[in-house]
Amino acid sequence: MSTIVSTSPQRPAEIVVATAAADRAAVEATVARARAAGRDWEDAGPAVRSAALTAAVAEFEQDAGHLTDLIVREVGKPRQEAAAEVARAVAILRYYAQQAYDPAGENYPTAGGLAFTTRRARGVAGLVTPWNFPLAIPVWKLAPALAAGNGVVIKPAPEATAVAQRIATLFDRVLPAGLLAVTPGGAETGSALLDTVDVVSFTGSTTVGRIISVAAAQRGIPVQAEMGGLSATIVLPDADLDRAAQDVARAAMGYAGQKCTATKRIFVVGDPGPFTDRLVAAVTGLRVDDPAESPDLGPVITEGAREQVFTAAAQAEAAGGRLLTKPHTEATDGWYLNPVLLDGLSPDAPLFHEEVFGPITALAGVASADEAFARANGTQFGLVTSVYTADLGAALTAVRRSESGMVKVNLPTNGVDFHLPFGGEKHSGYGEKEQGKAAVRFYTRERTVQVQA
Repeated sequence: MSTIVSTSPQRPAEIVVATAAADRAAVEATVARARAAGRDWEDAGPAVRSAALTAAVAEFEQDAGHLTDLIVREVGKPRQEAAAEVARAVAILRYYAQQAYDPAGENYPTAGGLAFTTRRARGVAGLVTPWNFPLAIPVWKLAPALAAGNGVVIKPAPEATAVAQRIATLFDRVLPAGLLAVTPGGAETGSALLDTVDVVSFTGSTTVGRIISVAAAQRGIPVQAEMGGLSATIVLPDADLDRAAQDVARAAMGYAGQKCTATKRIFVVGDPGPFTDRLVAAVTGLRVDDPAESPDLGPVITEGAREQVFTAAAQAEAAGGRLLTKPHTEATDGWYLNPVLLDGLSPDAPLFHEEVFGPITALAGVASADEAFARANGTQFGLVTSVYTADLGAALTAVRRSESGMVKVNLPTNGVDFHLPFGGEKHSGYGEKEQGKAAVRFYTRERTVQVQA
C-alpha cells in the first residue's frame, strides 16, 4: 500500500502528514458505509440535517485558529487569506443549513388529480478536491450534498491531506457514523471513487477533469467539473487606472497566482503605458514572505510548480517578451519566487493560451474593444472575464460578448460569492454550476409524480 506524504511548501523538509493511501477495497468499503448511513440521513428529514450542519458551524468556529494554522502550514496560504477561507467555510455551512428546508419540488395543474415533482438525494457524492482552497472547496461541495440528504466521500489532493482529515474529524462530531469520510490517495484512489459513487464533483486541472467527465458519462452518473481558468481582464480607456491596477495586481499575484480565477491575461485598449506603469508599481509593491507573516505572496505549492513559472518566463523572454518584473528571489528555503509580469508577447504566445498555475501574467495593448474581446475569448478556457470601465453601455456589452461563465465589471477576476452559481464555459467547466441553489439541485434527482383518485 502506498503512502501519501504532504509537506510544507515554505519548509519542504517538514512533513505535515504521512498516511496510507486508500486502495480500491478501502474506497469501496467507505462508499458502502456512506450509502448505508445516507439512507437514514435522508429519511431523517430537513430539521435533522439542518441541525447537524448548524452544529458543524460551531465546531468549525471553535477550531478556526487550528484550521487557519493548518492551511498556512500545509499549502502555504498567507495567514490573512487562510483565516478568510475558514470564515468563508463557516458562512457556507450556515447557508446550506437553511437550504435543507427549501422546497423539494413544484405542483402543476391537472384535471381531477395531482401532478407534482419531488427531489431525492442521489446517494453518495464523490468529491475530488484541490489543494489551493483545501477547506472552502470541500465545504462548498459537501454542504449542499449533505443538506440534500447524501452521504459524502472526499478524495483530496495529496498536498492538502491534513486539512481534509481535519474536516472529517470535525464532521465526525456532528454527523452519523460513516456518512462523511476522507479517502487519501492519488489517481488510483480517485479512479476507485469514480467507479463506486452516485454523483461526482471535481475541481482541478482540465486534463484530469475531462478524463473524469468522460468516465462519469460512461457510467451514467452526473458530474460537475471545474477546471482551468486563464481568466482575462480588459481595461478600457475610461477606466479608473489606479483602481484597476491595484485590483489586477492582487488578483493576478495574490496567493502566488494559485487560483483558477487569478488574472492571467490583461488587455489594455489604447495606449497601455499609463496602466502598465501603475501595474508594475502595484506588483513590485507586493510582499513575498513566510505565509505565517501574512504577506501578499507565500511560496508556490511545489518545486515543480516553481520551475514551471521560471521556465515559462524564460521561454517568453526568449520569444521576444519583456520581463517587467524578475522572478528570482534570494530565498534559500521554500518554493518562493517573485511575481512575474510580461508584455511584448505575440498574440499566439503560450502565456495567452496555456495556464501556468503560479504568479505569472501577460499584458498586451490592443487597438479596440473588439480586439480585446476577441483576444479574451480566443482560448479554450472561459471561467472569468473582468472589464474595467466607467461606461454602463460598455459594461453591458461585456456581459453580452464575453464567453465566460462569470463576468465582472470594475471587480477583480478572483473572489466568488457562495450564494451565486459558480463555474466556467468551454474547457473551464463541465456540467452543472457549483454553489448557490444550483448546488443542491445537482446533488438531487427530480421525479415527476401523478396521482389520480
